[in-house]
Amino acid sequence: MLDQWLKIWVKLSMPYGSTIDILGLSWAKLHFVENNGMAFGLSYGGVVGKFILSTFRIAMVGVLIYILRTLIKNKEPLGLLVAFSLIIAGAMGNIIDSMFYGLIFSESVYHSAKLAEFMPVGGGYAPFLQGRVVDMFSFPLFSGVYPEWIPKLGGTNFTFFSFIFNVADAAISVGVASILLFHRKFFKQDKKKAETTDTNTITPISSNTSSEEE
Repeated sequence: MLDQWLKIWVKLSMPYGSTIDILGLSWAKLHFVENNGMAFGLSYGGVVGKFILSTFRIAMVGVLIYILRTLIKNKEPLGLLVAFSLIIAGAMGNIIDSMFYGLIFSESVYHSAKLAEFMPVGGGYAPFLQGRVVDMFSFPLFSGVYPEWIPKLGGTNFTFFSFIFNVADAAISVGVASILLFHRKFFKQDKKKAETTDTNTITPISSNTSSEEE
C-alpha cells in the first residue's frame, strides 16, 4: 500500500525527471523516472518481451504464495515468513504498475513541466501489462573521479550508489538479504529432511534375501 501510494503521488505530482531533496539533504532525493520493469532499467524484446516478463512475474508470485502458505502450515520462524512476505509484496507492487498504470495514467514526458493525468479522456499511454514501473528514491552519497590507472574508467566521473528504486524494490532486497543472512539454516534443514526421507525409503535387500533362504 505504501509503495502504490508513493508511486501515484509521484506520478501525479512531479514532472518526469524532476528531483526533490528529502528533508533538505543533498544525498537523499526523490527523483521521478520510469522503466520497463527489468533490473537496472533494461529493456528487451519490445512489447512481446514485456508481456513475457510480466506473465513470468505473475506466475512466480503464485509460486511464492504457495511456498509461504506451506511455511505457515509448518510453523516456520516468523522472520522467515516476514522475509518471504516482503519479497511477495514487492513483486506484486511492481506487477501492479505493469498491469494497470498504462491504462489509468497519461504519458509522463521527460523534460516537460506537464504532469500526468489520472484516467485521461483519450485513454492511458499503454495497454494491459505494458505499463512502466515508477521509481523515485535516489541516494547519491558522494561523487568523484576514477584514478587514471584504472583501465577504461580512469579519469571519468562516478557517483556512488546512483541507482534509482522504489519501495517495492527495497522490500524485495530486504527480504532476499534477510533470507541469505539469517535463514540459510532453513534450506540446509530442508535438504537434510529430503535426504533422510530418501534413506528411509530404501528397502533392506539383504534382510529379504535371508528370509527367502530360510
